[in-house]
Amino acid sequence: MTMNVIDRRTLLSRGMTGSLVIGAGGLSAPRLAFGQETGSKKLLFVILRGAADGLSMLAPVGDPDFARLRRRSLREYENARKADSFFAIHPTLENIGQAYSEGEALFVHAAATAYRERSHFDGQNVLETGGSSPFSRRDGWLNRLASLIAAKAGRQPKALAVALTMPLALRGDAPASNYAPTRGRSASADFMDRVGKLYENDPQLGNLLSQALETREMAGDTEMRNLRDYQKTGELAASLMRSEDGAQIGMVELNGWDSHVNQIGVFRRQAGQLDALIGAYRSAMGSEWSNTMVLVATEFGRTVRINGTNGTDHGTGSAAIVLGGGVRGKRVIADWPGLADNQLFENRDLRPTTSLQSVFAGSVSEHLGFGPRETMSRLYQDAKEAPLKGITRA
Repeated sequence: MTMNVIDRRTLLSRGMTGSLVIGAGGLSAPRLAFGQETGSKKLLFVILRGAADGLSMLAPVGDPDFARLRRRSLREYENARKADSFFAIHPTLENIGQAYSEGEALFVHAAATAYRERSHFDGQNVLETGGSSPFSRRDGWLNRLASLIAAKAGRQPKALAVALTMPLALRGDAPASNYAPTRGRSASADFMDRVGKLYENDPQLGNLLSQALETREMAGDTEMRNLRDYQKTGELAASLMRSEDGAQIGMVELNGWDSHVNQIGVFRRQAGQLDALIGAYRSAMGSEWSNTMVLVATEFGRTVRINGTNGTDHGTGSAAIVLGGGVRGKRVIADWPGLADNQLFENRDLRPTTSLQSVFAGSVSEHLGFGPRETMSRLYQDAKEAPLKGITRA
C-alpha cells in the first residue's frame, strides 16, 4: 500500500525525534499483539554489509595454512580468547567473546548463501530475500517469518528495522516499519497530540500515526542524531523490542566491511562497532535476553590471500554468529574445508560447507518452537538443505 498524499507522509516522518516509515514494502500499519506461544520470543537480525572477513572474525589458528596465508594477522590472536583448540575469536569482539564463554553464543564457520558470484548488491539481495539467485524473489525472509508467526499465532507480530530505509529482508506482504534518529528538531508532545486528534478518524492515517507515536515513545528520550554511535544503536534496538508490546522481529544494518585496503585495521574498526552494538543490546534487553536470539551474518566472505594493498578482495565462505539466552553456545559449528591451495574455492576463497539458510531456518524454528522443515519451506522455498539442528538448549 502506498500513501497518496505526500504532505501527510512528510508530516509523519518529520514530526518526530526519529524518522519512522511503516508498511509492507510501503506503508501499512503493523498490529501489536502476539500469540501466546511465540509472543515472548524476540529475534534480531544484524546484517554486516560489505562482506565481513570470517577468517578475521574467528581465526583458524590451528590450521597450518592460516599462518602461511595470513602471517601478519597472527599477532592479533596471540592473547585472544580461544573458542576451542582450533579457532580464536578476534580480540576486539570482547562482548561477543564473553557471551561465548558464558554459553550464550556460537559461531558457524565456512558458511554462505547459495550465491557464488562476488557482487555486493547481488549477494545482499540473496541474503535478504533468501532466494536461490539474485532477484528471484521480491520479498524478504524476515517478512515471510512475520507471516509465518502470524499464521501460527493468529495475530500479526510487529517487525521493525533500526534503519533509515526499509531493508529488503523486511519487505513483503506482512506489515513492517523502520525507525532511525534524525538531525531534525523534535516536535513537541502538544503538537503531536494535536496532529493525532486531527487524523484520529482517518481510516488510513489514524492507525499509522498511532503506531508512529508508540514507536517514538518506546525509543525513549534519546539524544541520538544518527546511527553511527553503535552502543546507542544497540540500546535503541533493545528499547524498541524489550517490552511486551515491542517489536518481535528486529533488524540492524552495519555498513563498511569492504576491506580491500588494510584488512587488519578495517576489520578491527568494524569489529569494535559490532561488539559495541551487541554488548549494549544484550545488556539493555535485561531479563528479556533469555527470550531473545540474535543472528549476525554477511553477504559473502573475503579472499584467503592478502592482496597488494594489505587488504582482501571479495570471497565466498565467511562466519556467522548466533547469540541469545537460550542458545546452546560455547561451540563452533564447522565442517572445516581447509586452507591449502587445493582446498580453496576457485583457488582463492574459503570454501563454503554450511548453508546460511539452514542456519537461519534451524535457529528460528527452535527459538520459536516451530517445525524445522515447515519453517525451512516457508522461509526458503527453493532450499534443498535440511535446517541445522541443536542451536538452542532443549
